[in-house]
Amino acid sequence: MKLIVEKSQLRGAVEIPASKSHSVRAAVFATLAEGESTVRSPLDSLDTQAAVGACQALGAEFAITPGGDWRVKGAGGKLAAPENVIDVMNSGTTLYIVMSTAALIHGWTVLTGDASIRRRPADRLLKCLNDLGAEAFSTRGNDCCPLVIQGPLKGGRTSLEAITSQWLTSLLINCPLAQGGSNIDVPLLNEAPYVRMTLDWLDYLGIRYEHDEAMKRFHIPGRQSYKAFERRVPGDFSTATFFLAAGAALDAEIELRGLDMEDSQGDKAVVDYVQQFGAAVNVKPEAGSIAVKRAELRGCELDLNATPDALPAMAVAAALAEGETRLLNVPQARVKETDRLAVMNAELTKMGARIEELEDGLIVQGGSLRGAKLNGHHDHRVVMSLALAGMAAEGRTEIDTAESVAVTFPGFVEKMQALGARIQLSE
Repeated sequence: MKLIVEKSQLRGAVEIPASKSHSVRAAVFATLAEGESTVRSPLDSLDTQAAVGACQALGAEFAITPGGDWRVKGAGGKLAAPENVIDVMNSGTTLYIVMSTAALIHGWTVLTGDASIRRRPADRLLKCLNDLGAEAFSTRGNDCCPLVIQGPLKGGRTSLEAITSQWLTSLLINCPLAQGGSNIDVPLLNEAPYVRMTLDWLDYLGIRYEHDEAMKRFHIPGRQSYKAFERRVPGDFSTATFFLAAGAALDAEIELRGLDMEDSQGDKAVVDYVQQFGAAVNVKPEAGSIAVKRAELRGCELDLNATPDALPAMAVAAALAEGETRLLNVPQARVKETDRLAVMNAELTKMGARIEELEDGLIVQGGSLRGAKLNGHHDHRVVMSLALAGMAAEGRTEIDTAESVAVTFPGFVEKMQALGARIQLSE
């Protein structure tokens, strides 16, 4: 599929879909819990469908209500070795979290995914699982999927360089169910707010753990258990990023609804980012809404270590701002669905942007963009960000692999059209 995009004006309000990160965590916590949990208003996307499928394969029972809620009968202490290979499709979050869940099971679990997943590294998490008593390896010997894992997770000591926070989240979620206590040293932690999100869940569910102030050392007692819960999933700030960037960089006045500024999601920092660019932003916490209106954007310097998913959209805003923008300290953007630093450099350059690619970021000289034929690289965030660029560019923009937006945001095109965007899907 292709997206066909032309210069657009955006006006109106948009309801932000539920958080993917919370939804995937909720699916796994409900699977690990005893009894029946209710997850209200979870995200329905390919990524969350992958998470539900993986959890079902491990013994949980999911029923979806007419309103879209999940009612989950947890497997508790009765996780089962799956009868077949678990395919996580394009969901890295599901892959990494479920790796440690599989390490709780007496019996082998095989995990794989699409071509992108089969290139994403799991080396450090595999090592941790082996350190903590499980058996875990890559069938091709390259530390990527397919992965084969067998428990039990016994506990012990390990050290993790968390290039992606998802590796540490995986251990934090599952180590409470290990046979003994686990001590995790963390000499490197990227994306710290996502770990805080996980810790908020552990607090909510009554799990005991200890960590130092810098989150460099964790102690997790074993032989704990999860209780059933009922919880609503908040709106997704990672998805809101595209509307915040659109409001800042395009001819736009947009109100974003369904967001909780008190939630632990790290990507709420994007509100501050667009303000640093010079956009006019009005946050109304009591209403759960954020209004954003374009102003004359100016270049700025942003540290994106905590918010790597914001990199593609911020690169588009930078290409449209006056002066130089430095997007820095985000080396982990190279090991997402694509190497997003290289990809955004290549595709925006086709549109006339002037970009210098660093090892851990981009330096962007702002200006105007022109329409072009672009490669979305089967990366949902790249496709949606390039669509924003197309809405600002002179002429027509075509973006291929547009079907990938369904990974996290199936309604992207329709919501943009409702705001007035000149965007359509084409075969």
